[in-house]
Amino acid sequence: MTLQTEQPPTQSSTERLDRQMIVILDFGSQYSELIARRIRETQVYSEVLSYRTTAEQLRQLSPKGIILSGGPNSVYDSNAPHCDPEIWTLGIPILGVCYGMQVMVQQLGGGVERAERGEYGKAALIVDDADSLFAEVVNGVTMWMSHGDSVTSLPEGFKCLAHTDNTPCAAIADRTRQFYGVQFHPEVVHSLGGQVLLRNFVYQVCACEPTWTTEAFVEEAIREVKARVGEKRVLLALSGGVDSSTLAFLMYRAIGEQLTCMFIDQGFMRKGEPERLLKLFKEQFHIPVEYVNARDRFVSQLVGVTDPEDKRKRIGHEFIRVFETESKRLGPFDYLAQGTLYPDVIESADTNVDPQTGERVAVKIKSHHNVGGLPKDLQFKLVEPLRKLFKDEVRKVGRSIGLPEEIVNRHPFPGPGLAIRILGEITDERLNILRDADLIVRQEINRSGTYHELWQAFAVLLPVRSVGVMGDQRTYAYPIVLRFVTSEDGMTADWARVPYDLLETISNRIVNEVRGVNRVVYDITSKPPGTIEWE
Repeated sequence: MTLQTEQPPTQSSTERLDRQMIVILDFGSQYSELIARRIRETQVYSEVLSYRTTAEQLRQLSPKGIILSGGPNSVYDSNAPHCDPEIWTLGIPILGVCYGMQVMVQQLGGGVERAERGEYGKAALIVDDADSLFAEVVNGVTMWMSHGDSVTSLPEGFKCLAHTDNTPCAAIADRTRQFYGVQFHPEVVHSLGGQVLLRNFVYQVCACEPTWTTEAFVEEAIREVKARVGEKRVLLALSGGVDSSTLAFLMYRAIGEQLTCMFIDQGFMRKGEPERLLKLFKEQFHIPVEYVNARDRFVSQLVGVTDPEDKRKRIGHEFIRVFETESKRLGPFDYLAQGTLYPDVIESADTNVDPQTGERVAVKIKSHHNVGGLPKDLQFKLVEPLRKLFKDEVRKVGRSIGLPEEIVNRHPFPGPGLAIRILGEITDERLNILRDADLIVRQEINRSGTYHELWQAFAVLLPVRSVGVMGDQRTYAYPIVLRFVTSEDGMTADWARVPYDLLETISNRIVNEVRGVNRVVYDITSKPPGTIEWE
């Protein structure tokens, strides 16, 4: 987990949360977010900014250190991205990673050329000149390489610190100016000494303090919500997942009865989940939730619909209509609380600003279903206390404020719910069959202790029937597909090698307990080429 739990910080340390910052300048690397997460694992705040960020903008942020990410380009290409050359005059420690190291070398007067032999994958790193950057990094440790270019000459003031068999300058430094470069990727899990190196940069080179803690974040978030919202009313669309549940708890702690939580039951939730959610918030958290039963409205929109994209669009459109109607009934509201997370902030260019106030206004609803934009005439101002956090940090915060493990470690669940785990047309019969099968899956993987080893585990209902024999009688019923996968982040996934005994137990229970099913199969497709969800 990236946020660490320790004693509550003093007021002064809480105020320094964003000042104890490492900035990552992104040159298009697929690992830029991962660098930020690794820095946060050291209990120091980090942000990802564009490589176009100017030196003056960085000076105003006053970070303790800067990391230049990797990237797909070659620095000598005519259109290659480069950073503002004035950043070298800021007096801030800088670490260049892969392409970032090559940018540093080229802009400071060194040479970078196409290597005779590229280097990809694991390589043993030989440390030639031990430095604070390499404190406690084992000589000969495996690091992950991915480059076709290499440094051919160093800028004035630099020296090589390490090499590999194929790369003479695998790490460099100008100790006077505290500029460092590594040709490998310390942020990836394959670099066995990578986190130690990053920690050394954060603490030994940049002299950061460990202020990015769970308790400090919660205090800061509550203070900021109070200051932003004042006495105004806030609406929050609750789904029961970890993001919206953590958001609801924080908001209620900050503003109490000024918060209205709305749960829209669209009829595609798992068995017992709406009732469990409402009971949990009412009895354990004492947070009132406005329940909206819109099951018939949503199901009626999907009659005869089989195309998965059409399903999503119809569900999204209906959610907007229900949200619009219910928000007017319960309102008026000045603010919409959204569970925007830091990856959304990095990736989203859909930021709309009120020209009168300069505040962001809502055109998307992300906290409930991620299914589509709100009407532009619903001009809520946004309050987004989780927007600095990665998913694993939200889980850490949720656990620290008392959310039960069933919410904190809940597997990802699609916004359209079971509607996209039933292939073909949605009917009440099929929904009931899948709910019963899904419940058995959840019960058995929890009973076996494998739930937390899996990224997702769920059932899919196929719109075909096959012949079976039950009690000496011919049956003609639906098959259930079991989809269990392991993953680090959901971007790629592999099918889970769960025990056969577990699969046998689940299969036997589904066939014997769920009317309308006579066959269970197991999906052994990875992502790619398949997706995790079937639709």
